[in-house]
Amino acid sequence: MTRGRGGAAKEQDEGVEGPLRRCIVTGEVQSPERMVRFVVGPDDMVVPDVAHKLPGRGFWVTALREVIARAKARGAFAKAAKAQVTVPADLEDQIERLLVRRCIDHLGLARRAGLAVIGFAQVEEMFRARDGRIAALVEASDSGPADRNKLVGYARRTGGIPVIGCLTQSEIGLAFGRENVVHAGLLPGALAARFVAEAERLGGFRVLCPPEWGAA
Repeated sequence: MTRGRGGAAKEQDEGVEGPLRRCIVTGEVQSPERMVRFVVGPDDMVVPDVAHKLPGRGFWVTALREVIARAKARGAFAKAAKAQVTVPADLEDQIERLLVRRCIDHLGLARRAGLAVIGFAQVEEMFRARDGRIAALVEASDSGPADRNKLVGYARRTGGIPVIGCLTQSEIGLAFGRENVVHAGLLPGALAARFVAEAERLGGFRVLCPPEWGAA
């Protein structure tokens, strides 16, 4: 189990400003939902804490691949820790994998709560029956344009419905116990909001929604 330096579970994080956090690279203050927390493990290795729960003093970085790369290049983690640390060469990819896992987990929770549907016909009916008032449309990044364009069109015409396109068919399928899932829709609620927030963080490491899809 990873723990922070000195094992202090409630040690004050670097850059905490009330409910906000300050990025150790850019200096920007923003919501922790848009950031990744890091701790230093007992082996002096920098560990990404995407759930913001690992014990020890944490350091916050904006959830963007290029900002993480700058943190590595500038020695920002060592400066924040005031100690020599080891930074994994594949840190950005580690974070991406962890965020993908969190998105899959949140989709799975929505499925088990009965707040998600899959398949083109079911999602289309979801739009029509609820006049488009759904929380999010999830489209596989490797989906075909025909059915996807129809569903994205519903979301665009309704307005205010996020289109999430940063997961593959197989990744979405993991959340629903299927080999592949191309289309999914989420009903409003805390689980949908949490999934969208996690997907937006993942959008700092992948394309959140390809611009050619024409989503609003």
